[in-house]
Amino acid sequence: MGQRQRPSEEPMKAHQVLGCVGTALALLLASVWIPVVGPFISLLTPLPFLYTSVKLGVSETVKLTCVSILASGLIAAFTRQPQLIFLCLEFSLLGLILSEIFRRKWSIGTTVLVGTCLLMLIGLLVLAVAGLRRGLGPLEMVHGYLQESLEETARLYSQVGVDPEKAGEFQEYLGVLREGIALVYPSLMALASAFVVWLNVILSRPLFRKRNLEVPDFGALDRWQSPELMVWGVIAAGFSLFLSFSPLRLVAVNALVILLAIYFFHGLSILLFYLNKYRVPPWMRLGVYALILLQQILVIGVSMAGLFDQWLDLRRIHQKKPELGRKQL
Repeated sequence: MGQRQRPSEEPMKAHQVLGCVGTALALLLASVWIPVVGPFISLLTPLPFLYTSVKLGVSETVKLTCVSILASGLIAAFTRQPQLIFLCLEFSLLGLILSEIFRRKWSIGTTVLVGTCLLMLIGLLVLAVAGLRRGLGPLEMVHGYLQESLEETARLYSQVGVDPEKAGEFQEYLGVLREGIALVYPSLMALASAFVVWLNVILSRPLFRKRNLEVPDFGALDRWQSPELMVWGVIAAGFSLFLSFSPLRLVAVNALVILLAIYFFHGLSILLFYLNKYRVPPWMRLGVYALILLQQILVIGVSMAGLFDQWLDLRRIHQKKPELGRKQL
């Protein structure tokens, strides 16, 4: 690992300003201009702020953050996409937060946990501010957005010329879907935030290596495992689903979704261990990951592998070593 390049004390140069602000705005605009994959590309917006903060320091990056927010405001005014301002604010702050976490040299689990909590807090504040203009609370804003999205989907479906009976069935399905999403929205928000944090943390590593910046040492990711005590949370949440007390069941459902998602990443760590062990080439690894994401049964299987690894030790990394000095029988 190369020596860490300390944040520069020199004034920012034009190419550094354009590099950070331009890249961030291009990533944000991808969510508007590129169909299907554009929103996923925009999730990388924290990366230029993270890189710049580690390279130049937080104070310089705060200035670039202000410039980016102002520029996104101008673009939002021309494109009539006001969400660009809120996304720029949210993702730029996440980049600054992750740079500070990197300096503290926390573990990958703590990094993702703290980053997720802070990103969710920022998101709720942004929703609250946006809701003030309409006189709505954060939850009402979410429900309204879901309703508008599903109504738009139903309208497009009816324009295709589908049979009225099938269109009615589709409307009923959308109603059930809306209720289901509203039920687990807190856990979905947490998982989406965790994914954004994890994605930017993972992709920052090769970028930092290429630019000769200190790469966060998270240890061997193929040996990561979830806390052992977490299994009791799964058991408690599972039993709570059978209770008649509705608020407790709501908490249990959301807790179960989050816990099983953590076990999914535990299972991916097991998979990565064996991919590394047998030196599977990168192109084949991408195929394996894509297959898992496309097949729901495989997602469940990976999560179960993470859960049962607590007892089965599928990687054989917890086997006790023979004590030194003990006589061999």
